[in-house]
Amino acid sequence: MVIDGQTLCDMVISAANALDNNKVTINNMNVFPVPDGDTGINMTLTMASVRTLSSFDGTVGDCAEKIANMVLRSARGNSGAILSLFFRGIAKSLKGLETATASDIALALKRGTDEAYKAVMKPTEGTILTVMRVCSEKAVERVNKGRYKDDPAGLFGYVLKTGERTLAKTPDLLPVLKEANVVDAGGYGFLFLISGMLAALKFNPVVAKETTVAVENQATFADFDTDSIVFAYCTECIVGKKPQYRGEGTATDFHDLVCGIGDSVVFIDAEDIIKLHVHTNHPGQVIEKALEYGELEMLKVENMRLQHSNLVENESTGGTTESAPAATAAKIEKEFGFVSICMGEGIRDTFTDLGVDVTVYGGQTMNPSTQDIIDGVDRTPAKYVYVLPNNKNIQMVAAQAAEMVSDKKVIVLPTKSVPQGISAMIGFNPDADEPTNTAQMTEAIGTVRTAQVTYAVRDTSIEGIKISSGQTMALVDGKIICSSDNNADCLAAIGESFADASYVTVFYGEEISEECAEKAVAILREKLGAGTDIVCIAGGQPIYDYIISAE
Repeated sequence: MVIDGQTLCDMVISAANALDNNKVTINNMNVFPVPDGDTGINMTLTMASVRTLSSFDGTVGDCAEKIANMVLRSARGNSGAILSLFFRGIAKSLKGLETATASDIALALKRGTDEAYKAVMKPTEGTILTVMRVCSEKAVERVNKGRYKDDPAGLFGYVLKTGERTLAKTPDLLPVLKEANVVDAGGYGFLFLISGMLAALKFNPVVAKETTVAVENQATFADFDTDSIVFAYCTECIVGKKPQYRGEGTATDFHDLVCGIGDSVVFIDAEDIIKLHVHTNHPGQVIEKALEYGELEMLKVENMRLQHSNLVENESTGGTTESAPAATAAKIEKEFGFVSICMGEGIRDTFTDLGVDVTVYGGQTMNPSTQDIIDGVDRTPAKYVYVLPNNKNIQMVAAQAAEMVSDKKVIVLPTKSVPQGISAMIGFNPDADEPTNTAQMTEAIGTVRTAQVTYAVRDTSIEGIKISSGQTMALVDGKIICSSDNNADCLAAIGESFADASYVTVFYGEEISEECAEKAVAILREKLGAGTDIVCIAGGQPIYDYIISAE
């Protein structure tokens, strides 16, 4: 048996469905118990575009290239970026082939792994990379010994078993996994991808649990302006209820929240699930509330303003959604421009006040895709465009986006938090050249510390700190320093960590009232003393009650 273009297409669609069906399980494998465990969602959204390839009339090499291009543009988060590089390596290996043998596939898996490793500055063993590497090395080893010569299904079965054994060993390679009693989430997701491909080779491809209804009559999208869309984000989710919420009509406060923050609401409060649809400007609030009631079995958030702009352009040019450009490139009008990824109106306005041209909605739980960032760069009318990811999980995707822009020089600054992004902007000098500004802004990132207050989504233990589901947690520079039943203890712990700070900024989240924010400032002031300036801003960010910077 050999693999042709249609077979590869079927394999990858099956893999995408397997990821989609199991994204919640993958999310729950994340080490940190913060409510942004989005590995499963990122991997699913990265692969989602290939599900449109219901058929493929071409060679296996052409199909691999098509898949690689689609996945690259939709990649989200580090896990999604690694997947996109994996498929890019596969495409390079299969280039020019009409069909692929088991030996060709083994070499392609190895090339894909090599591409993924090359893109990671400091590869960490015990992650998805380890699972990929061992699987591909063992696959090449087997075919070189003459095994699975005419049996790609047998090869994938062997790869899956190898991956399962390797994944089980990841806690021994990463102590943090062992302490949290989980295996690596990315590696876990990778095995769902392999199992989906194997299922297709066995003529029993994985079918997505959710189906879409075909629309016979299509609207004309130029009939109204994009700016007339009041609520930007079409948000849909299915929540598997926790035992205490089983039964009909148990989520009335969730229903009231959804009705109060948007329109086009459909809310089904059934025995075991909640299914909802809403157009809103605050999808983070919906997600956060949903997690109180149970696990997300399906989540979809789409920017309707961006979709409408694309559809209007497609209608005017006679193009299709896939082939038409996602955004109209702005003419270069100045030397320097800035794109910042952030969530929350107050944080967005802060970046805008500092000179950011385009803010891309994203961050925790909402990692933007490669294409989202490219669109932001395209809309920035500058020769040099600085991208501020403001999240470590967006760094790789931003770097991929930078490589794909040819008409501007894109510089991705290593900002891992909103405070770091703000500090970088303050370090910008409009009279300096690009190398000087890049150096100064990068240096400025290191002058600020970041604290965050959020809640735990499951019981775990991290570096000796016992954490219970629902407790409040304080993180300083990405490390959990406190777990408590209230915000006050966590804020006090942050204040002690920032004892030598001279300037502190507090961004309070969308669920925090002004009165609560004032109390938070009072707790910090008690710990920091009168010599520290404290500024409090309504950030409006979801998930994190407080994001605090200290200089």
